[in-house]
Formats: sequence, structure tokens, C-alpha cells
Amino acid sequence: MTVRDAKPSEIDALAKIWFGGWQDAHAHLLPEALARLRTLPSFRERLGAALDRVRVVGQAAAPLGFCMTKGSELYQLYVSPDARGSGLAAALIVDAEARLRKDGVAHAWLACAIGNERAARFYEKCGWVRAGTVVEHLDIDGGTFPLAVWRYEKALK
Repeated sequence: MTVRDAKPSEIDALAKIWFGGWQDAHAHLLPEALARLRTLPSFRERLGAALDRVRVVGQAAAPLGFCMTKGSELYQLYVSPDARGSGLAAALIVDAEARLRKDGVAHAWLACAIGNERAARFYEKCGWVRAGTVVEHLDIDGGTFPLAVWRYEKALK
């Protein structure tokens, strides 16, 4: 399974994966006020702004999933429903960990929505450890949105 850099031409397809995955995993767990802000255009905009940190699996015309890093954080990881259980998410997380390690990150972290048990099991299976609950300030148009999340951490060196 090849993980590669995302291309500008993939932003729309990746935004659809992100939007669908976010709705599936988070909409029922998170505040309605945040759900209203997480629109398809908002995901397109965020992907465009961070494209140099986005890695993808799948053909250029039909990506199946992506991951994004931000500083020492594994910031986003989404896989299309059809690719779940295929090993694609594991390949993306291994790639993200390698990129973080290459950038000198010794201790990485990620945020997981409280109650997202499927994601929590996956992260733990990949060697990530739940460090506790913290309040993250999520980027939204015009500011931030405070949200309690599970913080996962992993030593990379």
C-alpha cells in the first residue's frame, strides 16, 4: 500500500471523505454548535490550507483515505467507509509516525473525540496510549471552539 503526498486536484475528494467520516464518527458525540461549523466547504478550506502536510492512499482520481500532521500532532486521519478494515488506516498512521519522527518529534500526540470507541480501539491497537482528557481549542472560522477530548500519546524514538 503506497502512501503519497496529496495533490491539489484531490481536495474535493478528500474533503468528502473527511466530511463523511466526521459526520459518521463525531456528529452524534459532539456539540451541535460544532457540527454546524463542520461543513463540506470548511473541510475543503482546511485541506487546501494544509495540503503540504496531507498524505494519501489510493489512486489520484479516487483517494481512499488521508492523514495530516500538525507540529507534533497526528492531526487528522480519515478513511472512506469502503476501505475500513483493509489496513489502509494502519498504513497511514505508520506513515504519519515516520514523518513526525523525521521532523524530530520524539513524543507525538493526537486528539480523539470522547466516546469515539472505534477510533480509540484502533489507536490503542497501534500502540498509542490514552494520556487523559484535555480541552483542545479547535480551529473554526473566526476563532476557536473549546472541546474536551481524549488525548493519546506515543513515544516515537
